Amino acid sequence: MRQSLESMTLGLGLRVTQVAQAFGGAWLLLMAVLRDIGRRPSYPRLVIEQVYQIGVRSTGLVLITAAFTGMVMALQFGLGLEKFGGKLYVPKIVSLSIVREIGPVFCSLMLAARVGAGIASEIASMVVTQQIDAIRVLGTSPIKRIVIPRILGCLISLPILCALGNLVGIAGALLVGVTELGLDPYFFYNKVVTTVTLLDLLTGIGKTVFFAFSISLSACYFGLNVKGGTRGVGLTTTKAVVVASMSILISDFFLTKLFFVLFEKA
Repeated sequence: MRQSLESMTLGLGLRVTQVAQAFGGAWLLLMAVLRDIGRRPSYPRLVIEQVYQIGVRSTGLVLITAAFTGMVMALQFGLGLEKFGGKLYVPKIVSLSIVREIGPVFCSLMLAARVGAGIASEIASMVVTQQIDAIRVLGTSPIKRIVIPRILGCLISLPILCALGNLVGIAGALLVGVTELGLDPYFFYNKVVTTVTLLDLLTGIGKTVFFAFSISLSACYFGLNVKGGTRGVGLTTTKAVVVASMSILISDFFLTKLFFVLFEKA
């Protein structure tokens, strides 16, 4: 009993230490990014390349996810509210849910799964094959050449993908509302336009800025700190995706509360 208690205590202490080290390392990486982001030389071509890799190549995945999410939400709310005569409220509920919560969170989770894993594995492979050391030997900062372009690419791409995902998600809900629920398309459109405000759009897209930073920073940190050679690349990728996904879900609560305090009560 005593040995099991000691082993549990040691395991818990080890986990707490690892989490503290990860937060500390990510904070140091963030400080290095903020310090070097305005210094020369800059690499705009690398940023454009990352916008293509992160944003353009993720468009299909994000739009398909958004479309079927909107369709499922419209179907679920419609069938549920129809029992109480509330089917006419489907456009309001679905559009607000997509714009303020579901759209930003789902788009970010899809990007964390695809892009976060890709960035972490790519950087980890560069560390294992000593390409990062070669960049340092050539007198170039890995932060400026590797980390900053990926962070900027994610910061540019995710808000745009979120805006497109909102449109496609509402369009999918409109399709289901017309074909499955028997709603008039002009009624659906008018309810969406009169319900969703500019503040709702900015609130949802504003969250994606924080989500993009969480995805890219965690992926870069775990990629740069890979351990165990080539075997550690897979573990590093898993850590990056898990941490990015958890940070999105946790920060979504606090950002929702913050935006409510700032704008709803103003």
